Amino acid sequence: MLEVTPASAGWSNVGFAVVEVTPSAPWSAVLADRETVVVVLEGEGTIRGGVVDTVLARRSVFEEMGRAVYFPPGTEYTIETTSRLVVAVGSAPATGVLPTRVIEPTEMRSEIRGGGQSYRQVVHTLSAPLPAEHLIVYEVYVPRGTWAGWPPHRHDGVDGAPYLEETYYFRLDRPEGYVLHRNFCDGRGPAADGSDDVFDEVAVAHDGDVVCVPMGYHTSVVSPGSNMYFLNVLAGDLLLDERATPPCFHADHVWITDDWTAGQWDLPVVGPR
Repeated sequence: MLEVTPASAGWSNVGFAVVEVTPSAPWSAVLADRETVVVVLEGEGTIRGGVVDTVLARRSVFEEMGRAVYFPPGTEYTIETTSRLVVAVGSAPATGVLPTRVIEPTEMRSEIRGGGQSYRQVVHTLSAPLPAEHLIVYEVYVPRGTWAGWPPHRHDGVDGAPYLEETYYFRLDRPEGYVLHRNFCDGRGPAADGSDDVFDEVAVAHDGDVVCVPMGYHTSVVSPGSNMYFLNVLAGDLLLDERATPPCFHADHVWITDDWTAGQWDLPVVGPR
């Protein structure tokens, strides 16, 4: 099992796991003070908890959208299968003001964002107005050789940005490919003493890896031979409908959103005199 806990990440809100369920290894959980979302990734099985007793099924994340199930704190749930089922499980602190519910793909808004070399499909698996206390979930589809999350953006409580912790779970349709994911601060970080004003890390992620975003601006690019899917789980200070609040974008790079092809070269650029 792939797992990120608040303790292992060094933060307070987001928990994330990828769980493989088999006939000999069903999955059960209950979190007393955290809301939970279960997103089907691949396979078929049954999920039961609260008022929910339903089937989860998806050929793969690359072929179709899938259902999700939301559980408020204190709800015990069980996932079983007669074959194989892989699910992602996200959680965040909550008080329990919302009921258990199944979220159907037809409820999930899908949009095309960006342009040029930053062009992707964003599926709003669990974002406002779909109800949750703090959890936000997106599934993103990025063509090979393309950037995601451009311009670089932040949501770490700095310069008026909301505070949200975030995990990126990457899948590639050709697993020999890889992703470069950058987290950075180049002006002011969230630490009051200025110790993280300059912070820069680049993670190399492969198919099935997860990367944490603890602070700063961030963006990702996939290698030219693989198409990329990633699942984002976010949570922090935003509550209920406030979860629609956008991040803050890096001022040096927002110009491109006016015209994604401005200044783009057509080859060849130079030749002999």
